[in-house]
Formats: sequence, C-alpha cells, structure tokens
Amino acid sequence: MGLAVAYRWARRSLTVHLHGKGRKQRSVPLWRSTVKAIRAWLKQNPQFEAESPLLPNRNGHAMTRTNAALRLALAVQAAARTYPDLVTRHVSPHVIRHTTAMHLLQAGVDISVIALWLGHESPVTTHQYVEADLAMKERALARLHEPDAKIQRYRAPDSLIDFLKTL
Repeated sequence: MGLAVAYRWARRSLTVHLHGKGRKQRSVPLWRSTVKAIRAWLKQNPQFEAESPLLPNRNGHAMTRTNAALRLALAVQAAARTYPDLVTRHVSPHVIRHTTAMHLLQAGVDISVIALWLGHESPVTTHQYVEADLAMKERALARLHEPDAKIQRYRAPDSLIDFLKTL
C-alpha cells in the first residue's frame, strides 16, 4: 500500500512532507484551503512541535498504514450516511491513490509528473498502475477528424480474375 503514514508540516510553505511505504520521502503541494484547515488543526493542537506527526495515533506517534486504513474506513462509514451507495463500494487507501492518479491523468497531467506524485521510481510503473478510462478515450477520439473518404471494397477487374484463374 502506498499510503503516506507520517507527516511533517512545512509551516512556511504550501507543502506537506510525507514518509510512506518503503521509507520514501515525498513532498506534496497543497491547496490554500487545505493549508487553512491544517493551520486550524495546529491551532487546536498547540502541543504539536515542528517535527511532530501532523496526524498522530492515540499514542502521539505517526500513524501506521493500518491506523490510516482504519481511519479511512470510519470516514467512509460516516460519509455513507449522506451517500448510501458508499456502503457497497470498496474504498481503501489504494483506491484513493488510484483515483487521485486517474484524476490527474484526466486533467491532462503528464504521466511522468503523476509518477513523481505517486513516488514511483519510473513512469513505467505508473503506466501499469494508471489506465485510460472510457471518457478519456472518447475525448481523444473527439480530437481526431473522421475520415471524409467513404471506405469502398476493392473489386478486382475481370481481367485480373481471369488471370488468377489460369494459375
């Protein structure tokens, strides 16, 4: 699972630093609205220091992948009260990761940037991970011009047919 489990907040920038699977370090840019929410969270939790996990477990340590998956399950369960179809859907950290990659791809983000976003060593890994959906294929087809020429079936002249019969 590629979910980031430990967070280090860069207080002066619009970035969060993640420590995730394979002990990989990643920096992820944030929207201003997300930064505003994080600042409010930090204001409610003045005990957090610069190197404290942004989302600690109940012991104050960085969440494990299991902790994060359980928190997501609780969030999905709460959201299902408003969106009942979520009850039948499988939502996991990996699904969130894949959905993010698909949204980036659908927004026209280059596959190499998506690979960096996901922390993949190579865009080749991302090609295996992200597949174009039907809407993307339809948009690609819409960019092309349909051929003007009417496709006609080839009809060999009688002389060619006669020649072939002699062989």
